[in-house]
Amino acid sequence: MANLARVQVLVSGRVQGVFFRAYTRDRAMALGLTGWVRNLPDGRVAAVFEGDREKIDRMLAWLRQGPPYAAVDEVLTDWQPPLGEFQDFRIAY
Repeated sequence: MANLARVQVLVSGRVQGVFFRAYTRDRAMALGLTGWVRNLPDGRVAAVFEGDREKIDRMLAWLRQGPPYAAVDEVLTDWQPPLGEFQDFRIAY
């Protein structure tokens, strides 16, 4: 994969208690991305995505809308060098 990328994301808004993590996992897996997603104690959702840059961009566009019943206020991104440490995408606890 010539265009490998990694981004750490913080999503704020009404993003807990609305199946945000499950929808995010399903979407990331459908795009062939690896990484994880988890709830934070402050009400935000954190995630790391690794894979093709174009697919990550598509994931970020989806995150800005979120799943049904979510209300996303902000998506903060921190682009990092890809590490290739993940085998799949999962919900972290």
